[in-house]
Amino acid sequence: MTKVTAQMSVSLDGFYAGPRHEGDGDWLASAEAAAFFRVTRWAISAMAWRERQGFRGGEQSVDSDVIRENFEAAGAYVMGRRMADGGEEPWGEEPPFRAPVFVVTHRPRPTLERKGGTSFTYVTDGVASAVEQAKAVAGGKDVAVAGGGTLVRQVLAAGLLDELELHVVPVVLGTGMRLLDAELGLGEKEGIELTPLRVLHTADVTHVRYAVKGRAPLLLDDRGRNG
Repeated sequence: MTKVTAQMSVSLDGFYAGPRHEGDGDWLASAEAAAFFRVTRWAISAMAWRERQGFRGGEQSVDSDVIRENFEAAGAYVMGRRMADGGEEPWGEEPPFRAPVFVVTHRPRPTLERKGGTSFTYVTDGVASAVEQAKAVAGGKDVAVAGGGTLVRQVLAAGLLDELELHVVPVVLGTGMRLLDAELGLGEKEGIELTPLRVLHTADVTHVRYAVKGRAPLLLDDRGRNG
């Protein structure tokens, strides 16, 4: 059965990038980029990541196994417009996805066909529609929500996400773009419950995979009062 999955690299205090970069300045010189590259640094030397980018070398490691597993499990992707626009030039004519990508946007654009099996279809009628279109072509494999963080929150808040994998990096950033925040739209006494499925630890990152159980009320636990 097709699952909807998401994965994000985050700092110990939950940020996936630094403060959002606005304006026309060089994104690579921004605080947003500096923090983003810190929390994703664990992946750069992994053989599986380098292979997908068309680079040579890299280390065969647990981190590489996690990356390879996630690429191989995905039959289609859902992505935010900001990420798609930012990656269009560096990904080039043969992006690393090798599967259909559905871009959630308010700005229509014709489908982009790329080499290696990647295509970018721009979906203007919401995240649920993008997920359904991705499921229809995933061939029984997973639909991977590729990001950015805003889109991951939208999918989680809408109850569309089956699994969430966090790559927790041992750094405290203190500020920036937080993955799990008030935009989830939870009530005062409501939470989203998750069940840990797997924990893998390396020197640079801890990979924690959760099954998403969904929204549930936060109830008073008064068992300690009963002797």
